[in-house]
Amino acid sequence: MATSGANNPSIRKFIDVQKALKGASYPASKQELLKVAKQNDADEDAMEALAALADDEYANPAQVSKAIGNEG
Repeated sequence: MATSGANNPSIRKFIDVQKALKGASYPASKQELLKVAKQNDADEDAMEALAALADDEYANPAQVSKAIGNEG
C-alpha cells in the first residue's frame, strides 16, 4: 500500500524546496537559502515555504525540511 509522493502536496513541497536549494552551502541562514533558491529559479511554492522559515541558521537540508514541515 505504497502511496506516491507526487500526490502529496507536502512531500512535493519538500522535493521542490530541496531542488531549489541545490548547491547551497551549509550551515546557511534563511536569507542565504532564499538567495540560492532564487538563483535556481525556484517555483513560487518553494519560495513561499522558504520565506515562512524562522530567521535561523540551518545546519543541513534535513533541518530545512523539518522546519518546513513544522510550518505546514
